[in-house]
Amino acid sequence: MPSPLPPPAADWYRRWGKRALDVLLAFPLLVLALPVLAAAALLLWLQPGQRGVLFRQPRPGRHGRIFTLYKLQTMTQARDAAGRLLPDAQRLTRLGRWLRATSVDELPQLWNVLRGDISLVGPRPLLVEYLPLYSPAQARRHEVRPGVTGWAQVNGRNAISWEQKFLYDVWYVDHASFALDLRILVLTAGRVLRAHGVTAPGQATTEAFRGSAPSPE
Repeated sequence: MPSPLPPPAADWYRRWGKRALDVLLAFPLLVLALPVLAAAALLLWLQPGQRGVLFRQPRPGRHGRIFTLYKLQTMTQARDAAGRLLPDAQRLTRLGRWLRATSVDELPQLWNVLRGDISLVGPRPLLVEYLPLYSPAQARRHEVRPGVTGWAQVNGRNAISWEQKFLYDVWYVDHASFALDLRILVLTAGRVLRAHGVTAPGQATTEAFRGSAPSPE
C-alpha cells in the first residue's frame, strides 16, 4: 500500500521547517550542555581502564549514507584472552549505566544534528551491519534523517521488540509533522526523567538485531 500523502503544511515542514527547527534548538541545547559534557568527560577520564571519553561509530543516515555518530564512551575496551571484547554487561561501568539512564551519553549527538547528519526527531541510527537485514518495509526508516529521539523511543525505547520499533519508525516516516515532533520532544523529556526503557529485559543494553522472521506464505 502506498504511503499516505502528507498535507501541504507537513510537506513544507519536512522539506525546510524540520531542518530549521533542528538548528534553532540544537545550538542552544549544545551550549547549555557543555558544562555537563565537560563534567561527564572528566569523570570518564578518571575511570580505571577507560580509553578515551568520546565514542565514535559509523552509522547509516538518510538513504543509508554513512556518517560518524558521536556519544560519550560508556563502556571499557576490556577483552578476553583471545582479544575479543567482553560482553556489554562486563564492560558497562557504573558511571556508564548512569550516563545511559540519564541520556547524558547522547548529548554529543547535538553536534551531529548541527552537521545535518541526523535530526532531533527521527528513527534512531542503528548499526551499519543491520542494513542488509531489514525487510523492504523496515528499510523505509531510512527515507528520513535519523534522530536523537523518535516515535519508537517514546513508545518503549529498548523495552520493546525490534519489530515493534520498526513499525513505529515507519509510522513516523509517514506521519512526520511539526506537531508530532514537538510531542515527541516533550514525551522524551518525561521518559529521560524516569529513565524509562533504557535497557531491554534481561540485557545490559539491548539485544542485537538478527533480522526479522519471514512472513508465512
